[in-house]
This record gives sequence, structure tokens and C-alpha cells, in this order.
Amino acid sequence: MIKQTIYFGNPAHIRTELKQLKITIKTDPPQEKSIPIEDIGVVIIDHPQISITSGAISELMNNNVALISCNANYLPQALMLPFEGHHIQTQRMHAQIKANEPLKKNLWAQTIQHKIYNQSVLLEKQGVHNHPLHQYMKEVKSGDSTNREAAAANYYWSHLFPDKPHFNRGPKGEYPNNLLNYGYAILRSVIARALVSAGLFPSIGIYHKNKYNAYCLADDIMEPYRPYVDELVIRLMKKYPDEVEINTTLKKELLSIPVLDVIIDNETSPLMIAAQRTATSLAHCFLGEKRKLLYPKLQ
Repeated sequence: MIKQTIYFGNPAHIRTELKQLKITIKTDPPQEKSIPIEDIGVVIIDHPQISITSGAISELMNNNVALISCNANYLPQALMLPFEGHHIQTQRMHAQIKANEPLKKNLWAQTIQHKIYNQSVLLEKQGVHNHPLHQYMKEVKSGDSTNREAAAANYYWSHLFPDKPHFNRGPKGEYPNNLLNYGYAILRSVIARALVSAGLFPSIGIYHKNKYNAYCLADDIMEPYRPYVDELVIRLMKKYPDEVEINTTLKKELLSIPVLDVIIDNETSPLMIAAQRTATSLAHCFLGEKRKLLYPKLQ
């Protein structure tokens, strides 16, 4: 069953009762709603006047729900995940920790090849042909030692938005960076949730090693999924050409990221389910049971 992404953007009180998430929306008169917790995959809290009980948080964690809180600028700021997500979690985490450098470099090369492939498909859907990304993909070496990822990114971002030839991708850059940032934050939570479900520790990456980053592995594994967010942002730019600031309408559209249709292993699947399959394939690679990561291919 596809899990729901639940967004709270108005003053409310959230509690739990009989495995249901009980929501009191602070209107006049107050409105009461109820959602089965087992149906939820991601919860986004996006208002300073929202309160949630510890019991509700506990039940959300028991059901492997990713809980996101937003800051004063209404942008995702924090992510909460359960400590336990798989029945043989300890075995898988030990294998993850003991993974040698050749294996990690091989996994990173696979990840970058898939990322560049998906970027190339999106460029072609935008009418950009005869680009160098296919060649860059072939040139990826173990650990991406020649940094083909950066070469591909330079070309990709300078050609992805035809009406913005001088676009620079950055967390604090001009529109549509704000849409990309919000979308990537949702994607990151979906990937982190999938990794925990697969019994992996999201802090220990195969490439990213920033000591201040609690989600290095999520940042690794989300790379080939980023073009799906990019494609959605392109659609939103066309659909809402005058909306250059993040608002409720755009947020609701971006909340569709977990249920976007993707093709993985020649099957159509919601992105959230595909992420779970990717995370499981990674666990098998750490255990020595497989050598190939399973990633979706943009169509």
C-alpha cells in the first residue's frame, strides 16, 4: 500500500488514539480529523502553533514514519526517524560499517552513472540533444575519481532551464532554487526513511563524510532520484509561471514527490516504493549478496 504524505500548515493539536492520528484543527469551531497511522509515510509540520504529543511521536516512529519540522521561513529544517527499522538491523549495520573502500567506490560509481543517465534523459525531454552527458557517464571510474558528476552538473544546470541560461544551482540562489530545495528536502526524508526500513544507518555514507551531517548515506542514495524532483519543478514553473515564492499551492504539489511514478527494474512504481527497493539492494550489496544497486531510470 502506498503511504500518505501528511502536511500540517495551520494551527493544530496532534495526538494519538487507538492507532489513529487525531488532529484538532484550531478553527472556530475546532475541526476534528482522524488518520490511521499505518497509512502514513511522511508527516510535515509547517506552522509554529502546532503541538504534537509524545505519544503521537512514539506511534509515528513505531510505524517508521518520517517526521519533518519546518523553520520560521516554512522550509524543512529537521527530520526525525526511528532507531529501529528492520529485524536484522544489527547484522546489516555491521556489514555497512565494515564495507571496504573498493566496494564503496564501486557503489558510488554506480550511483553517479545512474544520476548522470537520468539527468541526460531530462535534458533530452527539454529539447537539449547532442550533449556530453552520455560520454561523461561512460567515463565514470571507481569512486568517480575524475569527478564526472561535477562536469555533468555544470552542463546540466546551465541547459536545464532554457529561459535561465545563467542559472546557478545553490541552496540560497535565485528561483527556482527555492522549489528545488523544498523538493530535495522531501526526497531526502523519503530516502532516509527507506534506508532505516532496510536496516541501514543513514549517517554512514559511501561517499559523503561530513561530520556535521546526520544523513550522509541518504545524501548519497538520493542522487539518481534528484532529476525526478527537477522534472516536477519544471512542470510547476510552467503551470504557475507567476509563483516565484514558496506558497501553500506549490508545497502541496511538491508533496506529491513520494508518489511520483518511476520505472525501476522495468516496473512502474511510486517513488517511495522504488526508494525502498534501492535501499534493500544496497543492504544486499553490503552483505555481499549482490553487486548491483537498483535505481530507477527516468523515461
